[in-house]
Amino acid sequence: MKIGIGSTNPAKIKAAQPFLEFFKDAELVSYNAASLVSEQPFSDEETKIGAINRAQDCVAQGAAIGLGFEGGVMEMEEGIYLSNWGAAADKQGNVFTAAGARILLPAPITEGLRKGIVLGKLMSEWTNDPEIRKKDGAIGVFTSGMLSRGEMFLHISTMLLGQYVYMKNNR
Repeated sequence: MKIGIGSTNPAKIKAAQPFLEFFKDAELVSYNAASLVSEQPFSDEETKIGAINRAQDCVAQGAAIGLGFEGGVMEMEEGIYLSNWGAAADKQGNVFTAAGARILLPAPITEGLRKGIVLGKLMSEWTNDPEIRKKDGAIGVFTSGMLSRGEMFLHISTMLLGQYVYMKNNR
């Protein structure tokens, strides 16, 4: 069985692990899947749609199950929060979604976001690490390394797998 991940980002690829452990015969294939949302999703809804689009694109490209993970931000009264969504889709047309951890971003980051600069670029400048989004990401930086981007998406993936298994076992 082919499980598709709609990204080449190592943090997101790592998140597919629960599906590979559950489906012992599964092969993971990384697809260049389109999110069809802005480069910097700026709401929960847009971030969620990006994850769904990536998952469905994997299925359209031949995966039995497609996984999509999307990072974004969302504005609330007190400031801008990090937002993360995941989706799992299959050939039968089922789609499952789950959201991850949220953290209030510091003022210098939110100022840059409001000026139209994407979070990945802001975090690269903040940390002097152009590859930060492929490693710990903003969540890792602003939790002092206590939660990495990969771990956050892994949590989302586990919720997606749980929903998928429940649906398959309770039809």
